[in-house]
Amino acid sequence: MKIDAHVHITPPEIAANWEKFAKKEPYFSLLSNSKNNKFASAEDAVLMLEKEEFDKAVVFGFAFRDIALCSLVNDYVIESVNRFPDKLIGFAVAPSCKKTAKEIERCFKAGLKGVGELYPEGQGFALEDRKKTENITGVCKELKLPLLLHANENVGHYYPGKTNVTLKQLETFILNNPELKIILAHFGGGLLFYETMIEVKDKFKNVYYDTAASPFLYDTGIYRAIKALGLCEKIIFGSDFPLLAPSRYSNDIETAGFNDVEYQYITAKNLRKLI
Repeated sequence: MKIDAHVHITPPEIAANWEKFAKKEPYFSLLSNSKNNKFASAEDAVLMLEKEEFDKAVVFGFAFRDIALCSLVNDYVIESVNRFPDKLIGFAVAPSCKKTAKEIERCFKAGLKGVGELYPEGQGFALEDRKKTENITGVCKELKLPLLLHANENVGHYYPGKTNVTLKQLETFILNNPELKIILAHFGGGLLFYETMIEVKDKFKNVYYDTAASPFLYDTGIYRAIKALGLCEKIIFGSDFPLLAPSRYSNDIETAGFNDVEYQYITAKNLRKLI
């Protein structure tokens, strides 16, 4: 079993008229105007799985600031999962507002299995503020849903979508929600390496990290480091399709020398524990 746990799909009406939606959504505008941006449909995701020889994908729409737009993309994800139940696993998106819990509950009842990818800075909520995040965290805890959060490194080159959210803010959010199952995208901006600190490892027992976009950020050494540090049970494979296809990761992962058990943790088993 191989699962790609980080795949973006977009309703055709948004993909065809993205400029219209970008006018009121600054973060969506920033990413959509990037030269690397691509939009994918549910059909594109299924074709990718067949081509790349993956079994399933976790799919989600763009996390807008507007709850109505989030509901629109969630509807598309629900519809897509119903059309391709053997291939797609759906996550819901929502901003932090009074209607968040109701929207996530609606999506849960419709069969979605998690929440994310959410963008703390892009959607305008402060991770370290318990009150400003409880609209999201409360319902995720109640329904036992994993939460996928965008995270990025605070050093290195700039790219569209890179935010100012710090590792300290991420740590505070995690400590505020010890029972919440959290997946930090993009290797958590490097936060995973702090799990070599005993006190961090103990408090991060429900935290996982996905590999999305790693070919743009890290060389092959990051996978060798993961193996050496014994973090394979914390890593979840995600390609960030349509930005990248899973095959872009193959050489990096192969050179790390993972054994069959470690490889299964990364490509399926860790995610299956959460959903």
